[in-house]
Amino acid sequence: MTRKYFGTDGVRGRVGEAPITPDFMMRLGYAAGRIFAANDRRMQGERPSVIIGKDTRISGYMLESALEAGLCAAGVDVLLLGPMPTPAVAYLTRALRCQAGIVISASHNPYPDNGIKFFGPGGLKLQDKVERAIENALDEPLVCMPSDKLGKVRRIEDAGGRYIEFCKSTFPNELDLRGMKLVVDCGHGATYHIAPHVFHELGAEVISIGVKPNGLNINLDCGTTHPEALQQAVKDNQADLGIAFDGDGDRMMMVDANGKLYDGDLMLYIIACYRVKQGLLKGGVVGTVMTNLGLEHAFDKNKIPFARAAVGDRYVLELLEEKGWQLGGEASGHLICLDKHTTGDGIVSALQVLHVLRASKRALKDVTKDVMIYPQVLINVPIKKDFNFRDNIPVQAMLVEAETTLKGSGRVLLRNSGTEPVLRVMVEGKDAGTVRHWAERIAASAEEAANAAIL
Repeated sequence: MTRKYFGTDGVRGRVGEAPITPDFMMRLGYAAGRIFAANDRRMQGERPSVIIGKDTRISGYMLESALEAGLCAAGVDVLLLGPMPTPAVAYLTRALRCQAGIVISASHNPYPDNGIKFFGPGGLKLQDKVERAIENALDEPLVCMPSDKLGKVRRIEDAGGRYIEFCKSTFPNELDLRGMKLVVDCGHGATYHIAPHVFHELGAEVISIGVKPNGLNINLDCGTTHPEALQQAVKDNQADLGIAFDGDGDRMMMVDANGKLYDGDLMLYIIACYRVKQGLLKGGVVGTVMTNLGLEHAFDKNKIPFARAAVGDRYVLELLEEKGWQLGGEASGHLICLDKHTTGDGIVSALQVLHVLRASKRALKDVTKDVMIYPQVLINVPIKKDFNFRDNIPVQAMLVEAETTLKGSGRVLLRNSGTEPVLRVMVEGKDAGTVRHWAERIAASAEEAANAAIL
């Protein structure tokens, strides 16, 4: 599908720049509302309903109002959740039998960015054909339904409590977290009023950081993108573990008592190996092209089937569904446990890891000691959207040279980000110095080529 507005994870960009503007959002709300109404299979005469949640960015108020106006003009009822994690919107879309769910968030990006993500009736990401229909509808004029057919708006006051209970339901009834001291870093994002309550109500002593959003500090020096704050807080409070979330709560990373960081690759390993031993792993595990080679080797040693998808949770989900598997994710901490939820959920993922630790009575370092994670360097090179590294001769020559040198002991991956205008240069291998050397050389070559293309 050729996408004009939709990227790998909805519509995203800098606030105030197309398409993240109030006028576009109203047109998007109207176009989406028309498509959702057309696909609504309920009794005629009933308006379809759509829920809207958002993270804590200051621009969320403006974009929410614009979307709300467009949806109402299309004859769609709107249920407002306020600040709410992305996976909570997916859950509530399904639980409240809504035609769709909308999330206003740019996930792990800084506050000047924002975006729109959609969920379908069952809490799943929209199918390509629905996104295509919405994009086509955007080219049509915005008109208003007759007054008696306009949508209504109401706020769901108990959304947070509903989602907290859902998260707790994914943790075994026979286990609890009593005796554990946890530091929970919510990144000043959408989990700030959710995650601490989940772990506290399961029995843990919770120390919360990153829970004072002001509209401008989401993901700022905290959360999964900056785990240093969590690592220090765990040491300062002599906690057993630390858990970090990103701005919209679909990613999670952990820190042990010594301040060591455990990313999504290690979380996948912990959950998968425990489920294999319990006879609960259905099929294998899906990672992405960015998944560490060391994890793939560890899965192979444990006879756990492994497959790689393109980067992005929608592609991990597509491959899971294609294979009939249930567990997948990314090193970024975006994990999908389809036996627990329809989408990636940071809180639910953390609970699955805590389940393993409590049931096995082991520490993070013990359940991951057999994994040798290869050194990996990722460098983001700013580019213009139309820069094509595949057609650039100097970049390709450097890439071939690196791959020839690393053959058998590492790999190189270049890809355009689906969420921001950067080229991601990733090199991994057994020797850290060699990995760093080639990552920097390739990145420098790509930056020079990108600047030349601009001129």
